Amino acid sequence: MNTQEPSASLLLDKTYGWHPFTPLDEWLDPQHHPVMIASGHGSWLVDEEGKAYLDGNSSIWTNTHGHCHPRMVQALQEQLTILDHSSYLGLGHSLGASLAQKISQLTDLQRVLFSSDGSSAMEAALKIATQYFHQNGSPERKVFVTLQGAYHGDTVGNMSLGKSSFFHRPFEHLLFPTESIPMPGCYRCPFNQSTFEEEDARSYRKCQWECVSKAAEVMLQFGTEMAALVIEPRVQGAAGMVMQPEGYIEKISEIPHAHDALLIVDEVFTGFGRTGKMLASDPSVTKPDIIVLGKGLTGGVLPMAATAVSETIFNGFRGSFEKTFFHGHSYTGNPLSARAALTNLELFEEEKTIEKIKGLSTHLRKISACFWKHSSVGDVRIEGVILAVELVQDRLTKEPFRFEERVAYQINKIAESKGLLTRGIGSILFLVPPYSTTASELEQMVQILDDSIHDYFQKRS
Repeated sequence: MNTQEPSASLLLDKTYGWHPFTPLDEWLDPQHHPVMIASGHGSWLVDEEGKAYLDGNSSIWTNTHGHCHPRMVQALQEQLTILDHSSYLGLGHSLGASLAQKISQLTDLQRVLFSSDGSSAMEAALKIATQYFHQNGSPERKVFVTLQGAYHGDTVGNMSLGKSSFFHRPFEHLLFPTESIPMPGCYRCPFNQSTFEEEDARSYRKCQWECVSKAAEVMLQFGTEMAALVIEPRVQGAAGMVMQPEGYIEKISEIPHAHDALLIVDEVFTGFGRTGKMLASDPSVTKPDIIVLGKGLTGGVLPMAATAVSETIFNGFRGSFEKTFFHGHSYTGNPLSARAALTNLELFEEEKTIEKIKGLSTHLRKISACFWKHSSVGDVRIEGVILAVELVQDRLTKEPFRFEERVAYQINKIAESKGLLTRGIGSILFLVPPYSTTASELEQMVQILDDSIHDYFQKRS
């Protein structure tokens, strides 16, 4: 137990604060001294005691170019002297218009609606799809199809898309029905006939794309009632960094359009370089009707998200006053956030960030081989600079640890003591570093995580 005296700010926090996804009794325990962050630079965060930590989860998957990037700081300081905020309801500004154009060019979708966060932008997507069909001759199209294990946010609509018995039990009466299709995760796929190898399970899978054929059966069943397929491309983040086999998103994206339903692609996590490309899926191939962006949009500096839609959908809201999309937020299109987003996109070009990510990804694949020496490691998967290490009780049976054991949390706490901040789920460990991370810093992250796994299981035995 940590016996140090809590700081004045921590005492204030414990008296007045309420942190998301945080057990309250644990946080309020007088012997528990959580990290209080005081500053950040590049891939590092520093606490009030002056201890430095590597930011191994990009501050919940948001930060792109590192903390307090000089160009970002300069841009926001300058913007504060020009325009801090102005309503976007019936008004506009040049920053919002320019950012909408950039997002349109990135997504191949003509129209952009701004929100404050990814959950809000996804909720907007659900409402847009529902209202579009309601007022354009297909009110029966109300069924949303999602991947098993889906997570798209914590608003009521998003909880309906990704029902979790553990997280959402108190809210079940609020949720609307949805349909799910198989999770395309090769390691735990019931159709994968391969035997265990010390490789990413996607590389040695043996199947006939049953995940796609089963999905087609579900969507055929609800064809005339289906509003949309909603999907995270390439990586299901909060589901446990479940990484899809090459070609899956291209195959699955054809099915909803065959039934005149929409394809909604959730790039909140996967967008802006996380998988090694600006977008995880290629819009010119998958032809989505709606793409949702967030997290890395502003470089992880300020809250902002976007819902990009096709011109066809946009035109479905034109005409009489009653067709208006009555949805929005007070800080929609905030000029500071828009300036941050534009600067973020400029930095991608100026610093050749995508090439940098590719180099980091190659290095990550090489150094992460160290995890296989642990008998508790069942799968090690990498996409871009996203690393997932799945821990199991038995490699042959793939028996997972009980979620309530919080294995990842316990290992992350050990890593925290060694100078690495990251956050896993259940018994799956993650690394999602900022793109400012050097090869040496990446090696430190992997080494600390590796050592923390060893320490945890040594103590457990």
